[in-house]
Amino acid sequence: MGSTPQPRKSDTRERIQRTALGLFVSRGYEKTSLREIAEELGVTKAALYYHFKTKEDILGALSDQLGRPVDELIAWGREQPANLATKRELLRRYSAALREAAPIYHILQENQATLRELAIGETLRKRVTAVSGLLHDGEAPLDTRVRLSSALLAVHFGALTMDALPGDREDKREAVLRVALEILDSTAREAATPAVTAG
Repeated sequence: MGSTPQPRKSDTRERIQRTALGLFVSRGYEKTSLREIAEELGVTKAALYYHFKTKEDILGALSDQLGRPVDELIAWGREQPANLATKRELLRRYSAALREAAPIYHILQENQATLRELAIGETLRKRVTAVSGLLHDGEAPLDTRVRLSSALLAVHFGALTMDALPGDREDKREAVLRVALEILDSTAREAATPAVTAG
């Protein structure tokens, strides 16, 4: 006679993370308690504590999971030549990575005061800074650096703000990416145009 299979520990952790993510996004990180997460899951707080001792532990696990594609992108970018083709591919891959990781960045944006003190806030800022560093040329003119930053910000904040606009989510993501690539391409046109000096 077979016994009823028990859910694996990893499945339970996944359920906890999914449930907590939904509550953090809808209610806010600060306003969500471990008790509410346990109630939403239909488990005791003791069962939740077995997997995660604090909300920060859950958020850290979510950041590791959802941020992994961005970490892989950074590692990839560091091995590539610093040319326009690499930068275009970097923006494409960052846009795709944010499609999945947007909730964790949304939580950070909506709860900046609280998360400023937590390790996850620093981790997320380091990821964005690393992607930015891969896009920038150290000695580029200021206008070029502003355009590079604008291209990245379009992709980054577009992933967080476009939900408020009507339309298909993927269509909006692709539209943001097209605009970001146009901004990026303008840096190449600028570099090819001889500077005009005021006289």
